[in-house]
Amino acid sequence: MDDDALRLDVDEHDTPAEVDAAFRTLRRVAVWHFVLFLAAVLGVPALSLTLGWWSGARIDGGMSPGFAMAAFGLYVFFLAVGLAAATLSSAVEARMLGGAHEEAGDDDGEDAP
Repeated sequence: MDDDALRLDVDEHDTPAEVDAAFRTLRRVAVWHFVLFLAAVLGVPALSLTLGWWSGARIDGGMSPGFAMAAFGLYVFFLAVGLAAATLSSAVEARMLGGAHEEAGDDDGEDAP
């Protein structure tokens, strides 16, 4: 095996310390997004218990604000949180892990002659 092939083989693998750091960062991202999810899920019933107008008022179509939030708002919120978590996790993983060809900006992974 020549030196270039050996160097490429070594550069393509992440060290255990890099993988551990990426894992800890991704775990922290996941925990904070779960806390945000849990706050939203518990916040809707909490508003129903503490604010009378949340379940007593009527908006278009005769729905209460609490029902509208449970029927539509939470789904939009969950979509936004899911997209944010996926985007942030992908960006963190791409930035923290990867071989030398990604650091050099070469998208196809092949070395230029």
